[in-house]
Amino acid sequence: MRNAFADEMTKLALLDPRLILLSGDIGNKLFDKFKDIAPTRFYNCGIAEGNMMGVAAGMALSNLRPVVYTITPFTTTRCFEQIRVDVCYHKAPVLIVGTGSGLSYANLGPTHHSLEDIAILRTLPGMRVLAPCDSTELRLAMNALLEDDIPAYIRIGKKGEADIHTSPPKFKVGEAIIVRPGNDVALLCAGTLMSETLKAADILKESRISAEVVSFHTVKPLDEIYLQSASTRFKLLITVEEHSRIGGFGSAISEWRSSKNCSVQQISLGTDDEFMHEVGSQSYARKKYGLTAANIAARVAESLKV
Repeated sequence: MRNAFADEMTKLALLDPRLILLSGDIGNKLFDKFKDIAPTRFYNCGIAEGNMMGVAAGMALSNLRPVVYTITPFTTTRCFEQIRVDVCYHKAPVLIVGTGSGLSYANLGPTHHSLEDIAILRTLPGMRVLAPCDSTELRLAMNALLEDDIPAYIRIGKKGEADIHTSPPKFKVGEAIIVRPGNDVALLCAGTLMSETLKAADILKESRISAEVVSFHTVKPLDEIYLQSASTRFKLLITVEEHSRIGGFGSAISEWRSSKNCSVQQISLGTDDEFMHEVGSQSYARKKYGLTAANIAARVAESLKV
């Protein structure tokens, strides 16, 4: 996904001379093409992410369109105060991109894990929070967000994520995308676990359970129209995210259900309330926390008593 981000940034820079890219000391070679066509619009701000966010806010308030990019925990938790006060308080149209979100950097330990970013950023007034499932949704999200003049955050993977969409779907911020229709259960996925979610639907199909698979690329604002429909069509909603179960996508759905007095059953799949001290691959970490197709399918079957 980071390659798709760099490529789309380059295309957008040709169209909009206001577009500025700020990096927290990563991705220099990744952005060679961007620097070739816009050498004065790339800034390596170094390992000073709080300062970088303040610079971006100032640029945004000067009629520029800054995009801030670095590894997810360093562009979110490390500079949360600057995002809150410099960006959101002033309604500055800064696009914040966190790469390697979730457990993409599982082998580097908890300093590089990002399992709290959705939770903290969705609390900020005016901040939109997106988690595209693949490179196609990422490109569409970038184009949509840069058309508006309010703060936004996109969490993306690192590399090697599966392409989910064979062609660009209809995309609108705040409108979920039905990737595969179904009749019995809704599997709601935010982010790069979509490939596992689709595999889970395949497993369930063998047990004659028809699962609707939905990409909730926008966590804030939620697609309340879809949720209202799903709560009447399905007995069970499963939320899937590579993020803590506390405060994340599943929590956002639970809050919506509570506000609407909605009684549909929900199971939230995510990481536990702990730091992962083991060192292993992303697939190892996903297995540890049950974020696999087999476990998703098993939880559905257990709940439906199939």
